[in-house]
Amino acid sequence: MDFTGRRVVVTGGTRGIGSAIAAAFLAAGARVLVCGRGSYDGPAGFVRADIRDPGQAAALIAAAQERLGGVDVLVNNAGGAPAVPAATASPRLHAKIVELNLVAPLHVSQAANAVMQAQPGGGVILMVGSVSGTRPSPGSAAYGAAKAGLHHLATSLAAEWAPAVRVNCVVPGPIEGLLDPEAVARTVPMGRAAAPGDVAGVCLLLASPLASYVTGASVAVHGGGEWPGYLADPRDAAYRAQK
Repeated sequence: MDFTGRRVVVTGGTRGIGSAIAAAFLAAGARVLVCGRGSYDGPAGFVRADIRDPGQAAALIAAAQERLGGVDVLVNNAGGAPAVPAATASPRLHAKIVELNLVAPLHVSQAANAVMQAQPGGGVILMVGSVSGTRPSPGSAAYGAAKAGLHHLATSLAAEWAPAVRVNCVVPGPIEGLLDPEAVARTVPMGRAAAPGDVAGVCLLLASPLASYVTGASVAVHGGGEWPGYLADPRDAAYRAQK
């Protein structure tokens, strides 16, 4: 895919999935600006920003306008949460998790949409969600709820901001390095966790002209999901063996 000259912003693009997404767009010829709360020494442009702050979110997009001349693609990748029981987590922690994973992407998207609506060709906004937002997420309830909200937000913004701006959601499953590989192999049909590059490839597809009529969609990048629990029941296995 050729993104030569396209202007791309990736939040949380300094490490992990975000770094892989930024690298994929750079390799495709795009001009890329990433943001994070720490330091960065990589090939993309960098803005230090805490996008939970609406002012800093707006400043990120303003920096993209100044340095790149506009924004063609925004990837709302920044997010995450520690594992914590919902019964004992503090109200402040729950609020911060929702703020980072749901409210911050809305702040950045609002600023980007204002730019995209006014420029020729509009633009594309991608949300990086999670399977935690599509199924029960014990141990990360606030995170799962925020990601479920993010998936819904994408559909609402897609309807509101069309036709100039397309908004879609990429929904990764387990990412390599975060879970025990053997456990993932037993539960995911593809037999492995997703590599960050797997997620990056779908982002390129959704941002490309090949997806020019795709908006309001959620694309699962989860290797087939998880085997249904009933398959572990020996009675079911015996029944299937008879068929």
